[in-house]
Amino acid sequence: PRPAAPTRAAMMRLALLWCSAVASVTSLSVPMVPKTAHMRALIFDCDGVLCDTEKDGHRISFNKAFQERGWTTDWDVDLYGRLLETGGGKERMTAYFNEVGWPSDVLEAERVEVIKALHKRKTELFMDLISTRALPLRPGVARLVDEALEAGLPIAVCSTSNELAVRAIVDELLGPERAQHISIFAGDIVDRKKPAPDVYNLAAETLQLTPSACWVVEDSGIGLAAAKAAGMRCIVTRSAYTGGEDF
Repeated sequence: PRPAAPTRAAMMRLALLWCSAVASVTSLSVPMVPKTAHMRALIFDCDGVLCDTEKDGHRISFNKAFQERGWTTDWDVDLYGRLLETGGGKERMTAYFNEVGWPSDVLEAERVEVIKALHKRKTELFMDLISTRALPLRPGVARLVDEALEAGLPIAVCSTSNELAVRAIVDELLGPERAQHISIFAGDIVDRKKPAPDVYNLAAETLQLTPSACWVVEDSGIGLAAAKAAGMRCIVTRSAYTGGEDF
């Protein structure tokens, strides 16, 4: 069934909390909330939005996976920032090795399977890291989720990251009570990843909502492009790697 519309009072409380919650985060770009906007769902990106995971989470896990394979490949902070222009971990590794050359122990015919195995191991390492809670939620995220739930809004997370990694963040950091109300669309659930709008289109279709009724929180240029291409409203919260992007 189509989700019931939240009350006008609940929508206004959520809009006000949205601004106050995201305003507590450093270097944030927040537009005015339109009086005529009809918010029917709240959709988050994951990495950089729910939790600032890229620099000290995903990057570290990629490097550990490389080391375990016996490679000297090491993605430093600046390099990884550039690599984030490619959405998706498997796609990111493939693009990198296509550019700099593949390790000598990987035959051309084996590349796809090697990348899949590496990404699987990297995800395991990342999930182990998340389980330690060394990386916290960004300020205001839990409050925003709670207010959306109170307002009766469907909540979703749309990410290019592996679904298991996204679920680990949602379950561990937001907790099981919140997580049971959050739909996750992640990883290879769609063929084309951000900046293509496919994952957001799928979310709107699954939630049985028009795209314009869905409000998105993103932190990157490719995420913003994906949300806009899907016809959704988008608020940008700058993260560790996207502070210098021109939105």
